[in-house]
Amino acid sequence: MASKKVMLLGEIGVGKTSLVNRFVSGRFRTDYMPTINVEIYTHNLPETDIRPALTLLIWDTDGNFGETIFSSVYLKNAAAALIVADATRPATLLAMTSLSNGWRAAMPGRPYRLLLNKSDLFSPDQPIDLPAGHEKHHDRPLRTSAKSGDNVELAFHSVADGIIRRGL
Repeated sequence: MASKKVMLLGEIGVGKTSLVNRFVSGRFRTDYMPTINVEIYTHNLPETDIRPALTLLIWDTDGNFGETIFSSVYLKNAAAALIVADATRPATLLAMTSLSNGWRAAMPGRPYRLLLNKSDLFSPDQPIDLPAGHEKHHDRPLRTSAKSGDNVELAFHSVADGIIRRGL
């Protein structure tokens, strides 16, 4: 079974660790400790009609890296990224856009997915103001909730499918 490295990027407190815990264990933990540097998780994905069986090596980075992550060794051999913002904190939306621009520059052709986490804290039809010019260069972010589990599986499976589509 092939292994592929997926980066989790985003500011402190956006829910990166909660997302990966929900994906890997199926649980939302309220007692987690903040990540220091990086924590690595593995998760086996079964074969589908469009994807062979695949092991994701998920690198959960702490939020202190910011854009310096793009000059670090942590990105070496990364196949994809999930870039996370907290939908209730506008500053993290700016950081998400900045990180996605950095990803596109540092890792051209590598898939990424933007996530607006903590969607359980607002109504599904509530608009979220993205930074000016965001939609010119990026797809609309996927609304996720580590607490309820909404779209968590979809987020990780979509980058796995993107890795295979691009032959990475």
